[in-house]
Amino acid sequence: MGSPSSWVGPSPVRRRSGAEIDSRVAADLAGPQGRSARRPSTPAAWPTVWRTGTLGARARGHAISRYCEAVNPPDAPLYEIKANLFRALAHPVRVRVLEILAASPQEVAVADLLTTLGLEPSHLSGHLAVLRRHDVVTSRRVGSTVYYRLGHPAVADVLASARVFLHDTLATAAQRLDAARDLPPVGR
Repeated sequence: MGSPSSWVGPSPVRRRSGAEIDSRVAADLAGPQGRSARRPSTPAAWPTVWRTGTLGARARGHAISRYCEAVNPPDAPLYEIKANLFRALAHPVRVRVLEILAASPQEVAVADLLTTLGLEPSHLSGHLAVLRRHDVVTSRRVGSTVYYRLGHPAVADVLASARVFLHDTLATAAQRLDAARDLPPVGR
């Protein structure tokens, strides 16, 4: 597995302090004999700071997904947790999945979601993982079939509130557009 400074897998469960992370990054950058290290030829062998350009959320001990921001650390303030929830909802595919689940009186199989959405299975899987991670949906496996449903009834209320908000906003914008059409033409 190698030494901790060369290990490239997911972050260990134990959270590290800022000083520990700084010392690890400094050791990674200094190289084996304390000299300035040259980049290894394969990106997988690069320390986090080379791969991301900064001390990313993974180095700070947070889980990362390419579909969403860092998952909520236990000491995060409520506004940050809310922001991460809205980031989890901030993709058209995930919103559509939630609309399908909200409209269904029972659980929906992944195969049905794939058919309805027309996505690649890997893409849908990534989006469902983000929604599961934030407890927006729950899953149940029966044999080789996985079924999904909303994680809480309030999720359907959030979708309905967003629809009402957008409808009202678009109606106001349409009224403004109609009022603008009624203005006299601007002459030169």
